[in-house]
Amino acid sequence: MSSTGVRIRLSPEVAEALAWGQPVVALESTLIAHGLPRPDNLGLARELEAIVRDGGGIPATVAMIRGEPVVGLSDAELERIANGARIPKLSVRDLSPAAACGSDGATTVASTALLASRVGIRVFATGGLGGVHREARETWDESADLTTLSRTSIGVVCAGVKSILDVGATLERLETLNVTVIGYRTRRFPGFYLADSGYGLDWSVETPRAAAQVINARINEGGVVIANPVALDAQLDPALHARVLDGGLAALQREGIRGKAITPFLLDYFHHHTDGASLQVNMNLVRANTRLATQIAAAI
Repeated sequence: MSSTGVRIRLSPEVAEALAWGQPVVALESTLIAHGLPRPDNLGLARELEAIVRDGGGIPATVAMIRGEPVVGLSDAELERIANGARIPKLSVRDLSPAAACGSDGATTVASTALLASRVGIRVFATGGLGGVHREARETWDESADLTTLSRTSIGVVCAGVKSILDVGATLERLETLNVTVIGYRTRRFPGFYLADSGYGLDWSVETPRAAAQVINARINEGGVVIANPVALDAQLDPALHARVLDGGLAALQREGIRGKAITPFLLDYFHHHTDGASLQVNMNLVRANTRLATQIAAAI
């Protein structure tokens, strides 16, 4: 039993890898259920697992299956999450009710990090973190990713935070919460679709081994964010990004969209108003983060 009182089921492959100290990389399932259209979602989920294997690691995609938290989905379970009609998005607060009612569910960055850390996984690859939303002074809208990482011992490889958020406020919150943030071969904090969000970083590393050393050197119980920018030649055109973001924010106001509906609305808005270019950037940066996470896990 886990300390949550609910058993976390490990796939035999993940259990064996952890027992023998092999590199294991956690992968989230919200990207599969909510982040990408079909059939791209299932195709990318399988591709990310293949990237981990090609790098000598063991993939551990995390989700809730029939009320059971699972670390290391089978291919049939990947299909279940990718093709399910109404797969709920589960953050940490949602795990208990979903388990109690026997629900399926896709885990967010926060809940994936928590479940992976509980079973001893040290590295997690994702696209972008959640963070502080624009106008949070009025709405108090802040992702649970931030507070969860403040007390979860795991390294998270990401392309910064989603550029639709208040990046400066998010970095301030990460500092307040004592979450370590390092750039991978950069002193600029990446902006998800963009290589540079406009904000600097105090620390950076040049190699996967150096990133692994930071994770191993943790003194506090919080996580380590390894910010891996999308390649300059693969980023979204900055002028296009600015125009679409302004249009998306205006559309939020017109349609009165609030709370947890904001992020999926804006991501969908970007997809449609960039003729799919944002989707390609998203998929490419997740691939790159998964490769780097596998290298870091091997170095650990």
